[in-house]
Amino acid sequence: MWSMEADAAAALIARRLESYDFTGKVADLPCRPAGPELRPAAVLLPLVWHDDGATVLFTRRTEHLSSHPGQVSFPGGKVESGDRSTLDAALREASEETGLDPAGVRVLGRLPDYVTITGYVVTPVVGMLTPPLALAPAPDEVAEVFEVPLRLLLDRAAYSRHDYVRDGIAGRYLSFEWQRYTIWGATAAMMWMLADALAAGGA
Repeated sequence: MWSMEADAAAALIARRLESYDFTGKVADLPCRPAGPELRPAAVLLPLVWHDDGATVLFTRRTEHLSSHPGQVSFPGGKVESGDRSTLDAALREASEETGLDPAGVRVLGRLPDYVTITGYVVTPVVGMLTPPLALAPAPDEVAEVFEVPLRLLLDRAAYSRHDYVRDGIAGRYLSFEWQRYTIWGATAAMMWMLADALAAGGA
């Protein structure tokens, strides 16, 4: 059920995403240069409205997956041939991975495409949900689904930057610690971009 407060919060975030100038911001984050060999992908950044404070929904991938096993991520994946858009891909993947009903997602906007070191150009779609969510995580892909308070994730000072060297190339990634979870890499970078946009608007 959408309350007046949830409607107002969704409208505020949507306006901020539409009006915020991300120019230069993405370049400050650790990602590789774009190129024609990149594969398109999309994720859903799900904000969950609760009367006592909004949260962000994350998944933890199963340990047996060949790609990013055990890592915390947003639901999402590769854009398939049947997807009409990156939005469709994000909603389809979120449904397949978590059982989330696409009809219950209010799409608020998008963050800038993020190019990963593994060769994907990822479109983050920001959406808001209201409980109950009736999730059914896919056991072959998702070990668990959990929520982190949005107010904590909006604190940009809570993110750590780490240097690394991979295949002789130096880089940097972000991380965020919460309870027993480490949110890092592309997921942390996308969340940081949302935090930056909302902070600029005083949200």
